[in-house]
Amino acid sequence: MFITDKDMMLRHFLAALAYRFQKAIRGATAEYGGFEAGNRTRTPKELVRHMTSVLGFARTHYRGGSYRPDPLPDLAAEVERFHGMLGDLADHIERGDELRGTTPERLLQGPLSDAMTHVGQLAMLRRLQGDPVPPEDFIVAEIDPGNVGPDQPMPRSPDAEWPERLRAGEADDPPR
Repeated sequence: MFITDKDMMLRHFLAALAYRFQKAIRGATAEYGGFEAGNRTRTPKELVRHMTSVLGFARTHYRGGSYRPDPLPDLAAEVERFHGMLGDLADHIERGDELRGTTPERLLQGPLSDAMTHVGQLAMLRRLQGDPVPPEDFIVAEIDPGNVGPDQPMPRSPDAEWPERLRAGEADDPPR
């Protein structure tokens, strides 16, 4: 098999997903994983497990089968499993493995876009908890298609001022 332009775009998307995911959870409080916003909203820990499930579903289009992850004990374990799944999916794409039963476009519009939507929900839950994620210009972010792990770079172009900051005394804190 060989890697197509579409495969390269999917790999870049997965790396952008990893970057934004880490930005949404980096520096979160210890209580964040179990934060309940109400009205049966998933906690961040539950949301990350769901994201892993969505990526596992995407992976089934390369290797068959099904994927339904059991809950893990804490957010840190869910985050580790998420990045493992992200890496496994990226490996299938990098090898140029055959995509079965769908197209790269449908993979992007379905499970991959769904996972990115959930990153936004993780960031929103941070805000609702009173610990908003600082904004940045993502166009200049250091996205490396070979890096879908938890060790993501810090923002290259964080916003110097942002009115959403809720806690006093944070004006001099570095962006996350």
